[in-house]
Amino acid sequence: MPTYKLCYFGIRGLAEMSRWMFKVAKVDFEDCRLSFAFGKPGDFSTVIRPEFDAAKASGELATSLGKVPYLEVDGTKIGQSKATERFITREFGFLGSNSVEAAQIDQLCETIIDFKAAYNKAK
Repeated sequence: MPTYKLCYFGIRGLAEMSRWMFKVAKVDFEDCRLSFAFGKPGDFSTVIRPEFDAAKASGELATSLGKVPYLEVDGTKIGQSKATERFITREFGFLGSNSVEAAQIDQLCETIIDFKAAYNKAK
């Protein structure tokens, strides 16, 4: 069985769906949560994230283009939240039983992305 490490901030955000899928699949994974706090509440220019900044400065995040979340599978890092989610769906059998079901599931995922984009634009 491969080993999995999911690394993101200690907030829901972009890694939460991946965390849920690991739990639903009943697959153990290391849930690496980097600290994240505001110096001034709600002011993103004052965000404090020492572990992330250190990892980025050391080159640890180079494979994921200096971003989180990333999923590490047996030492290989996969960046981008949607790529991670798609990997997990294939790895744990959440992608339907044939290519048509897989396409329908993918369609639903893309629709959710569209809804989120429209919501963020409207708020």
